[in-house]
Amino acid sequence: MRRTRLDAATKDLDPPFAIVDLDAFDHNAADLARRAAGHPIRVASKSVRVRELVSRALERPGYAGVMCYSLAEALWLSEQNVTEDLLVAYPTADRASLQKLAANETARQRVTIMVDSTEHLDFVDAAIGPHADIRVCLELDVSWRPLPGVHIGPRRSSIHTPQQAKALAAKIVQRRGFKLVGVMAYEGQIAGLGDNPPGQPLRAIGIRLIQGRSGPELVQRRTAVVTAVRQVADLEFVNGGGTGSLELTGSDPSVTELAAGSGLFGPTLFDGYQAFKPEPAALFALSVVRKPTRRVATLFAGGYIASGTPTPDRQPSPYLPDGLKTLGLEGAGEVQTPVTGKAAEQLRIGDRVWMRHAKAGELFERFDEVHLVHGDRIERTVPTYRGERRNFG
Repeated sequence: MRRTRLDAATKDLDPPFAIVDLDAFDHNAADLARRAAGHPIRVASKSVRVRELVSRALERPGYAGVMCYSLAEALWLSEQNVTEDLLVAYPTADRASLQKLAANETARQRVTIMVDSTEHLDFVDAAIGPHADIRVCLELDVSWRPLPGVHIGPRRSSIHTPQQAKALAAKIVQRRGFKLVGVMAYEGQIAGLGDNPPGQPLRAIGIRLIQGRSGPELVQRRTAVVTAVRQVADLEFVNGGGTGSLELTGSDPSVTELAAGSGLFGPTLFDGYQAFKPEPAALFALSVVRKPTRRVATLFAGGYIASGTPTPDRQPSPYLPDGLKTLGLEGAGEVQTPVTGKAAEQLRIGDRVWMRHAKAGELFERFDEVHLVHGDRIERTVPTYRGERRNFG
């Protein structure tokens, strides 16, 4: 029984604390590699935020490189020699980090920054002055636009068509101090949106319809974009996908690598997919501190709300013992989280309840360390980014 095993492994710890179940983590890592079908997976660090676990994934077959969420993070990971291949997934306006990048030859060889306009190039030039070549990746907007004015997908790049991509690529190639090495296209409306949301059959139908139309359009357009960009630049990589879209992205002949991170931990937002079921690997434990009624137990702390839309699915969820849920009028709170259900009848003061976060790496912005559990023991305890005093936003 998993609860018994986890309780035994952590019996000497006082909640709140966080763990990663290494058996589940390794299972998930292997399954992601299976789904990638031979494409190397770049580890999305924002969904991990524990240096030890980023390295653990990279040690496995089928994984290569890190997709960072900030330039400062990429510079730090380069200093720590985590990998020699660091792609910053979002454009940067961090002048200090750009200056560090420009001054460090090793970092310039390892780090690639993201752009989708010449304004990004202008900002870099203004921040650091004349400089040696900086590696850049062109990001493509892969939202689905079935009708004029309709935008389905994340609001990211301004580059949507092959013509726009080729024009920008030509300007980058002609620009002194920059080297265009890659194209990235993240299909958030597929990779990050479950097609089987629990208890929402009508929403599921709508999501599947959107994804069924968006996917083929994306493969066709991304292939055309890459063909156009390769006419003016020698690309080292074309990155695409996410945990929820590895099969689709891997079927695109223009893509050379995939990206994934959330699937390593299996947070609750990834319960709503038909094609795969990650094991819950990242958990946190809370203590029962009140029993206001027979069927309600109140836990200390727990209000670790995920970013995104302010909807109930962004709250953490009780996991073990089975059969608990939060209260609709209270939810997970800063200093207390009431839970109810038949299982609450058996809970006593000092018992622990295991919780799951809605998103992956955001949990570890709350904890300085994470306990790595193997079987029924803690294998070791390692710092999170926060525990290493690294806050990248």
